[in-house]
Amino acid sequence: MNINTDINILGGLPDWSLIEYYYDIKYELQSGREETTLKTAKSLKRFKKAINETFISFKNEKFKIIFDSLIRSEGISKDFLYLLFWNASVNNELLHAINMNVYFEAFYSGRAALRNDEVSSYLNELKRTEPQLQKWTLSTINTTASKYLTLLKKFGLLEGKQTKSILHPFLNDKMFIVFIYWLTAIEKGKNLLKSEWLKYGFMETELFLERLKKKSFTDYFNIYYTGDNLKIEPKIEYERLYESITGN
Repeated sequence: MNINTDINILGGLPDWSLIEYYYDIKYELQSGREETTLKTAKSLKRFKKAINETFISFKNEKFKIIFDSLIRSEGISKDFLYLLFWNASVNNELLHAINMNVYFEAFYSGRAALRNDEVSSYLNELKRTEPQLQKWTLSTINTTASKYLTLLKKFGLLEGKQTKSILHPFLNDKMFIVFIYWLTAIEKGKNLLKSEWLKYGFMETELFLERLKKKSFTDYFNIYYTGDNLKIEPKIEYERLYESITGN
């Protein structure tokens, strides 16, 4: 596992407009956005590196097209934050591991809250097998656990100060379609029912399949479902997806 401290850094990011700013800079776009209210050069360097590597890097060009459509049309909207969470989880292996072993375990078991010590406990357990974590001090682990929960709160997945209550997002039709296109873009396996990324749709598999079959989505993808195997074929080019969904 490739492990870094981006969770710690991004959990403390005070100015999320930096995501838009550095996205435009990285991909040579002209937006006229102000850089940031932050003035410390050292802090900016740390945030820039973490934003570039975890938030605005793309392992799939198709998904980058969708990401570009949302950030340039909506900015840091509630819907965009879900997309940002998905992309960050693809880019950051530690974030994905904590999501799968702590957050989603609690989410899909119907838990009401998530505690800092649960994340710390998982990181300490992971430390036994991951060489890159073995140099982390207890203080670093506890800080990262705290910043992880803060990051999930900023994504709109938790709420509260001391006790972090688990929210249960419902993807609107636009974001459900975007999720399907994201899923088919990043999943390399042939059977989507076995995809670990399916959990990122925030719904049980049965509900996911029920919604997938709605007639209102037939213009966007074909589905091939046999009971234990699922394949989805997008119908619309990724460049045209956002416009097709929103009419913009």
